[in-house]
Amino acid sequence: MSTQAKKPEIRFAGFKDEWAKKKFDDVFDMLSNNTLSRDALNSETGAAKNIHYGDVLTKFGEYIDVSIEKLPFISDPAIATKFIRSHLKEGDIVITDTAEDETVGKCTEVISVEEMPIIAGLHTMPCRPKEKYAPKYMGYYLNSHKYHNNLFQLMQGVKVTSISRTGVKETEVILSTDFDEQEKIGEHLSSLDNMIALETAKYEKLVIVKKAMFEKMFPKEGCDVPEIRFTGFTEAWEQRKFSDITFLSGEKNKENLPLESYSITSEHGFVPQDEKFENGGTMREADKRMYYIVSPNSFAYNPARINVGSIGYQKTSKNIIVSSLYEVFKTTDDIDDHLLWHWFKSPDFQKLIVQLQEGGVRLYFYYDKLCMGEVALPKIEEQRKIGQFLDNLDNLITLHQRKLEKLKNIKSACMEKMFV
Repeated sequence: MSTQAKKPEIRFAGFKDEWAKKKFDDVFDMLSNNTLSRDALNSETGAAKNIHYGDVLTKFGEYIDVSIEKLPFISDPAIATKFIRSHLKEGDIVITDTAEDETVGKCTEVISVEEMPIIAGLHTMPCRPKEKYAPKYMGYYLNSHKYHNNLFQLMQGVKVTSISRTGVKETEVILSTDFDEQEKIGEHLSSLDNMIALETAKYEKLVIVKKAMFEKMFPKEGCDVPEIRFTGFTEAWEQRKFSDITFLSGEKNKENLPLESYSITSEHGFVPQDEKFENGGTMREADKRMYYIVSPNSFAYNPARINVGSIGYQKTSKNIIVSSLYEVFKTTDDIDDHLLWHWFKSPDFQKLIVQLQEGGVRLYFYYDKLCMGEVALPKIEEQRKIGQFLDNLDNLITLHQRKLEKLKNIKSACMEKMFV
């Protein structure tokens, strides 16, 4: 097949050569794979290691170092001998041929191999480049949309999607022919992955810290003091009824004021309808006189979705409106809303919902049910300390979450613009 001139949208300085379009079958040799199920694998000892399609889809991504990953063993030594010509080497590619969505065709590149033989397993297509490419370059390229889009027309099936070896062999690849350029691309994307992994670890650690601190800063069942508390606070916590510390505050928008319409999601709390729905959703043109006005420092939730965390705290400085289906309430002066907000997002609140919700096929948790519940609380000064502490943790979590999202967006852009 003749080559065709192609260049990526973004490339490193000093590289100007055109990229080559070739047929997949001209670039790779297909290797054999075993079809052992996970039941036939021993995770402790064996004659060879096995890479299952699930490993590629869920664990490894663009490349793997199989010398450090805890791959399961193939216990039968005859299998290792049978597939001796297909023992994976550095630079080999393992492609999934089956998945429950469009991730079929996702691949991983082997970048390091231990002495133990590695064999590709069930629902994989192991491939070996016919010439040497820079480490990680091929793994990133084959997982990019630039290449993966070629596989869509090959996908067959409804619930489970698959692609065939014959079809993959006929796809086109467009590759840099300059090893140094391949190396720079692989190193750049690998560096982004390392930063993403580092930021992910920081984010996940903070989430764990917050969970642990929350559990220790609230009394356990049967206790009236928490395991950890701020210096100077020694009094026992009190069980407070929600009927005593909250009150309904939603007022009907009788004058049909042109206030901004909001919904509540489990992930973000209050969300403007313009952001959640295209063209503002149904509330944009609706008569808004029946909707509730939600003033600042109010809580609101959907009684039919509170079991999935659909509750919000109104922190804006303006009045907004929500559907009349929502329950809207405020707290009394001796309650710190910040602390209560964290409690509403905790497993303890979910337990209360399970205990008091009502209904048949669909369960509801109306405000009168909330009023039947209780929460353990200290004096307002200690509440504020705890609320502020948990807010600060949330701010740190959000900061790292945003950094993580930014890095992922940068990588996604690079994957789109650095390949052809």
